[in-house]
Amino acid sequence: MDTSRLLRTAGTVIAAAGLLVSGCTTGGPEVAASAEPTAVPDALRPYYGQKLSWRDCGVPGFQCSTMKAPLDYADPGSGQDVEIAVARKQATGPGKRLGSLLVNPGGPGGSGIGYLQAYAGIGYPAAVRAQYDMVSFDPRGVARSSPVECLTGPEMDRFTQVDQTPDDPAERAKLVAAFKEFAKGCESRSKRVLPHVSTVEAARDMDMLRAVLGDEKLNYVGASYGTLLGATYADLFPGHVGRLVLDGAMDPSRSALDLNRDQTAGFETAFRSFAKDCAKQADCPLGRGGPDEVAQRLKEFFRKVDAQPVPSGDPARPLGEALATTGVIAALYDESAWPQLREALTAAMDGDGAGLLALADSYYERGADGSYANLMYANAAVNCLDQPPAFSGPEAVDAALPSFEKASPVFGTGLAWASLNCAYWPVKATGTAKPLKAAGAAPIVVVGTTRDPATPYQWAQALAGQLDSGTLLTYDGDGHTAYGRGSDCIDTAINRYLLEGLPPAAGKRC
Repeated sequence: MDTSRLLRTAGTVIAAAGLLVSGCTTGGPEVAASAEPTAVPDALRPYYGQKLSWRDCGVPGFQCSTMKAPLDYADPGSGQDVEIAVARKQATGPGKRLGSLLVNPGGPGGSGIGYLQAYAGIGYPAAVRAQYDMVSFDPRGVARSSPVECLTGPEMDRFTQVDQTPDDPAERAKLVAAFKEFAKGCESRSKRVLPHVSTVEAARDMDMLRAVLGDEKLNYVGASYGTLLGATYADLFPGHVGRLVLDGAMDPSRSALDLNRDQTAGFETAFRSFAKDCAKQADCPLGRGGPDEVAQRLKEFFRKVDAQPVPSGDPARPLGEALATTGVIAALYDESAWPQLREALTAAMDGDGAGLLALADSYYERGADGSYANLMYANAAVNCLDQPPAFSGPEAVDAALPSFEKASPVFGTGLAWASLNCAYWPVKATGTAKPLKAAGAAPIVVVGTTRDPATPYQWAQALAGQLDSGTLLTYDGDGHTAYGRGSDCIDTAINRYLLEGLPPAAGKRC
């Protein structure tokens, strides 16, 4: 399969799944919003007035620059800044130039610049790239923008192998210790930026970038967590909203606990879709029968590698239950990965865990040299700052386990325990769950996929309903997000909106 596609759909648009993630983020400090363009406070004028100096990126056709933003928006005169890495690919023409189109792949923690250079700047429809400068940035704390760092490569290797389904007090203690070690590493290596990587602060950086690029309005396509970032921007700066596409939408009104439980059910839905398809394939390692039978066989496989990990080709990282589960989850983000998942499961059940380990490595953005991108570090930092933790301690997880296991008999236990990570975070959350209305904003297109594993369809319905000018566009299909994933109906509707400003009819389904 196309590994870059898997990285695009699994590694860079993760929402709330995996060992580190507590649930996607919402909110931040309350800020008054108005439909009128927001006046720039005097203390921020030097930032809004800065000029970007563009240089070659080392990638043909792309230019890069750096924008300065205040570390703390509550004290912009302190002299403490963060550097925000920006990249663009100028409009190719012909046709009227429509300004900049800012894109974000999600996460939180996904590199916008990596996404732009590897996909959006070359893979978006030619008509869109002809009329827009394609632009992205690494949000604060991410990749090239004052990145959050937490663990060394070997430390992260050990962390990703910690058992997420503890069977006894010793295993519970080991998991809690791992979360505490992770949080301590983030604090010791990233103390300066850790309190200032919220979604609200990233949205404020986006408005500054809009102004610095010379755009009166923000045109934007955000995927997964990028929808929360876009909706937060719209709520803060409704008068600056241009054409916003929020694809694979988050529900900002849901608490961290509810988000995690919803997403657990989303992965169960995606797995059952995979299971139905797998049972029809000659090479299905999970046998015939209905989804319940296929699920039971996968659970039995997880139990076996929990008791006795299988070789993976890396002696330091045999395939145990934690890595095996992550590998399966990674492939559920995109139905085009299902053949690879069948092949990897077949090999693992025959004693070769290399295929599932490769899938897990793509999810964690682990390089062949053993180094990790900062995706997971930034992911935890943003999530834990944006909302109070889903759980206060192991006892709270125990109380919620039945509801998680009901949501997903396959993944419920592991995803419940994964939601404990923010309980030990060194910085107190600054945001809370709340609806985002963006009162007075121009029409905003919210896209939901009916069997999306990471951002369940009901989240898109909820966000479209909360936004005063939200319009829901539905894709009846599998996989995470919809734009650019093979539906001519979806792509035509979004392209028309981006190029002509005409949102799809209310209730449109593809």
